[in-house]
Amino acid sequence: MSDSSRRLRVVVATPLSEQHCQRILQLEPRIDLVRDHRLYPPMRHPADFSGDPSFRRTPAQQQAFEEMVDTAEVLYGIPDVDPSALKRTVDTNPHLRWVHIMAAGGGSQVKAADLNSEQLSRIIFTTSAGVHGGPLAEFAIFGLLAGAKDLPRLQSQQRERRWSGRWEMRQVSEMTALVAGLGGIGSEVARRLAALGVRVIGTSRHQRPVEHVDRVITPEEIARVAGDVDAIISTLPGTAATDKLIGAGVFAAVKPGIIVVNVGRGTVIDEDALVEALDDGRVGFAALDVFATEPLPSSSPLWDRANVLISPHTAALNTAEDRLIAELFAANATRLLDGGKLVNQVDTVDYY
Repeated sequence: MSDSSRRLRVVVATPLSEQHCQRILQLEPRIDLVRDHRLYPPMRHPADFSGDPSFRRTPAQQQAFEEMVDTAEVLYGIPDVDPSALKRTVDTNPHLRWVHIMAAGGGSQVKAADLNSEQLSRIIFTTSAGVHGGPLAEFAIFGLLAGAKDLPRLQSQQRERRWSGRWEMRQVSEMTALVAGLGGIGSEVARRLAALGVRVIGTSRHQRPVEHVDRVITPEEIARVAGDVDAIISTLPGTAATDKLIGAGVFAAVKPGIIVVNVGRGTVIDEDALVEALDDGRVGFAALDVFATEPLPSSSPLWDRANVLISPHTAALNTAEDRLIAELFAANATRLLDGGKLVNQVDTVDYY
C-alpha cells in the first residue's frame, strides 16, 4: 500500500549530472537524494560511471564520501564501481536495503563483493537491464550484416584498389540465427532479426515462448542445433553457468562459415576455441564487443584476424543512457515506496 509520508534516503555513489538528479526527484518526489558532485570523478563520456581514472580524492574527501554513502538506505550505483568498496559499505551500514547497479549484468559485481548470506538476504540488488537493449541489438544486426556481406573482403579489396569481379553475398532473409539468451537484449535482437526475415532460435532456461522466436531451446542444446544455424549471437551474462558455454563443443558442430556475434559478456565464448574455428573456416566472421579480459590484451590473437571485428565494449553507449537509467531507478523507487516488486533484481544464487 502506498504511504505518502514515507521518504527514501538515496545516496548517489557514482557520477550523475545534476540534470539527471533533478529528473529522479521530478519522477519520485518522496526521495531524499543525497549527492556531492565534488566527490565524484569527472565523466569523460555518457555512462562513464567509473569516471576519469586520474581522479583522486584527498583523504578528507574520501572520508566525506564514505560517510555519505554509509548513511544510505539506497545506493544509486556501486561506490567507485568497486566491489571492495561495496563490501566496505555493506559491512558498515546495516540500514542499506537496496543497491542499483549501472550495468545491465551486474551480478558479477555483487558476487565479487563476497557478501555474506545475511547481507544478501537483506539487500535488494537491481541492474539497468533493458536500457542497453536497443543499441546492443543494433550492433548485433550490424555484425550479422557485416559477416553476411563479407565486410573484411570488401575492405581488403578497397585498400588494394582491386576489382575482383562479382561474387554472391549471403542473404540475411534466408538465414537462421541462434540468439543465446532471451532476456531484454536478446528479445530485442530477436525482434529486429525477425523484421529482416531471419528465422530465430533462442535459448532460455525456462523455455517459455518468446515473441519473434520460432523455437526456444535450453542452453545445453546449443551444440545440437549449431549445425542448423548461420549465425550465433550471444547476449548472455557472465555467470558460472555461462562460462565458455560457446566453446570447442559448439564450434565442432557448426556449419562452415558461421557468423559469431557477442554483445553479452566476453566469458561466454571460449576465445581460444574461437580462434581455432576462425583459422580453419568453421567461423567465417566474428563481431565482438566484449571479451574475457578487458581491455583486450595486445597479445590476443583476435587482433590479428582479418575476419574479426573488435569493438572496445562500446556498442551499448548512447547519449540517452544516463537519463534512461535514472528514469528506471525512479520507477523502481516508486515500486519500493508503494510496496511493489522491483524489476531487474539480481539472483544472488546464480548472480544473474
